[in-house]
Amino acid sequence: MFEGVVGMDETAIRGRLSAVMQEHRDLDDAITALERAGTFNQLQVQRMKKRKLLLKDQINTLQTMLVPDIIA
Repeated sequence: MFEGVVGMDETAIRGRLSAVMQEHRDLDDAITALERAGTFNQLQVQRMKKRKLLLKDQINTLQTMLVPDIIA
């Protein structure tokens, strides 16, 4: 699911995080534009929303990887 994430250094993680966040924003904009147009393919929108949720999971995973482990 998160291909190429294991073993990445902080710079690579931040780069991937930035790219995933941009794709998430782009999908959000595309979904909004389709819905505003009034005539859209509901299946296409559902697939886009599913992809957006997967990207959100990736964002959360990458952000977690940037937080140092704190031993209490």
